[in-house]
Amino acid sequence: MAKIDAKGWKPFIVGELFDIHPTKAYKMTNAQLMDDGDNPVVVNSSYNNGIGGYSSQVVTEKGGMITFSDTTTADAIFYQPNDFVGYPHVQGMYPKGAYAANWKEPQLLFFVAAFRKAAVIRGFDYAYKFTREIASCMEVPLPVDAFGEPNWAYMDEYMSAVVKESETSLENLRQADEEKHALNVYEWQEFIIGDLFEKLQLDIKKEDFNKTFDVSEERTDEFNLPLVNAKHGNNGIMYYGREADFETAEMTIDIVQNGAIATGDVYAQPQRTGVLWDAYLVKPKAEIDSAFTLMFLATVLEKAIKDKFSYDDKCVWDKAKLLTVTLPCTREGEPDWAYMDEYMQTVMECTKSDLSAMQPIG
Repeated sequence: MAKIDAKGWKPFIVGELFDIHPTKAYKMTNAQLMDDGDNPVVVNSSYNNGIGGYSSQVVTEKGGMITFSDTTTADAIFYQPNDFVGYPHVQGMYPKGAYAANWKEPQLLFFVAAFRKAAVIRGFDYAYKFTREIASCMEVPLPVDAFGEPNWAYMDEYMSAVVKESETSLENLRQADEEKHALNVYEWQEFIIGDLFEKLQLDIKKEDFNKTFDVSEERTDEFNLPLVNAKHGNNGIMYYGREADFETAEMTIDIVQNGAIATGDVYAQPQRTGVLWDAYLVKPKAEIDSAFTLMFLATVLEKAIKDKFSYDDKCVWDKAKLLTVTLPCTREGEPDWAYMDEYMQTVMECTKSDLSAMQPIG
């Protein structure tokens, strides 16, 4: 696991970084609420990223935020990448203040690990409640730069290193038979990428679109839609747009087709996403509803295509779709989506454990 090796660390009061208040909840029974719809419901659970079921009710919260339960243990602190339905006693953490725009997915994931570690040692349980008042007053150590400000770049780089190590682990586990977390699949097979994925044609809907006025480098209430373009790092997101201005899709994979460094980068985009320039979104032809499976696919796709393209040889879909990708498969010779999901969940749990054990190095 990548070493935590920041120049220095400093404690930050949680309530000065986030506004904490209850998520909006429907006054319904669980049976009424969780009717097997499409929208995840985040409940008071320390498992499955807090998702207790799915609802046809309209989502109440935007993705890209942290949640925790004030009625269970501190293990129920999670980053929520997708829009979701709130639930009683599930608290939402909403970035505020001077740093609000800096909290993107890598930094939030990093904070979750640090916050969980700080909270777990407090011994919260059903009797000793992890209330938002207590959470707001807690101090969480974060790496800082030379000016004593949160080191956002370091958090991004560290989480990117975690993803890269997951890719390496994937290759190692393919060859392992008896490792503790070995991927126990029937065999691996090559599949033509175009047989498994289709490119989406997502356009800008605003006729007089002007990048100067119609996108933002910071995520705000107005500009809240992640946009893919030729971006290396930060999960391929550099700008945010208005949802009304773009055609969007969820549960997709972003392939960067242009850029001196970014060409051939591949990122999972489970949340609602639009397309700006120099990248495109593909969607599995099979019905995939797991962000973990998308992460697995993004990892193996990048391994299959990254070295085949460059700034002078763009990673256009007409070329990329003809390449092959190696995937675990079932005895019937079909991609084994269930194992991909289980494997990535294992990787993320191992990552959380390693992050929870992290120690600042001065």
